[in-house]
Amino acid sequence: MDLRTDQPHPARVYDFYLGGKDHFAPDRELGRRVLEICPQLASGAQTNRRFLARSVGLLTREYGIRQFLDLGTGLPTSPNLHEVAQKIAPEAQIVYVDNDPIVLTHARALLAGTPEGVTRYVDGDVVDIDRILEEAARTLDFGRPVAVSALALLHFLPDPRPAEMLAKVRDRLVPGSFLSISHALPGLREAAAAYQGATGLGTLRDRDEISALFGDFELLEPGLTEPHHWRPELEPAEEDPEGELDGLGACGVARKR
Repeated sequence: MDLRTDQPHPARVYDFYLGGKDHFAPDRELGRRVLEICPQLASGAQTNRRFLARSVGLLTREYGIRQFLDLGTGLPTSPNLHEVAQKIAPEAQIVYVDNDPIVLTHARALLAGTPEGVTRYVDGDVVDIDRILEEAARTLDFGRPVAVSALALLHFLPDPRPAEMLAKVRDRLVPGSFLSISHALPGLREAAAAYQGATGLGTLRDRDEISALFGDFELLEPGLTEPHHWRPELEPAEEDPEGELDGLGACGVARKR
């Protein structure tokens, strides 16, 4: 298995932003270069992680979701999606998807769920969404509601791949299912340029373009907003008094009617 530790990788750079330990010198070098341009990006990554926890907790508690498909999982960082969902509903079933060898290695070792629930990992490229959905269907029942998440992922894919991929996902889901997205905004263009040639950042999209990725799904309140503004009452300790995180990224959770 070639872990390509001599080259920076988005998952490991993201782990560096989160203060994790699963990164190497090239990842730290790129991460520091990006943070020189946009110092608040580390806080933005941490805030995006808390959005994951809040949204998964809400869907599990208030909407009774018991099946989750996480596209572009990245390196395990607690709390992971299955930890949040299975703490509330031990029987919840989670399928993680990623195609990076080092993520796969860590996932096999660390992503263990409850005895009552199921936690599985699909090794695959999210662009090959037909195969991903086929593999996920071995664990998840797509005849019942599923919550699909694509967090800090789609800006690594050039147009029109995200729209094509998510159209197939939305078509596969039954009413009562959910789609969660977080995405970098064009305000990060200078920082994103540092990725070019290193990890291959794809496309920064504006709010209208991100909203379009939800298709005809209905956005939950407060709609498309910054991660730290999405249902902050679920985590009262999270604050951004100076507004430093505004304009870095947008997120939303939408329901299929």
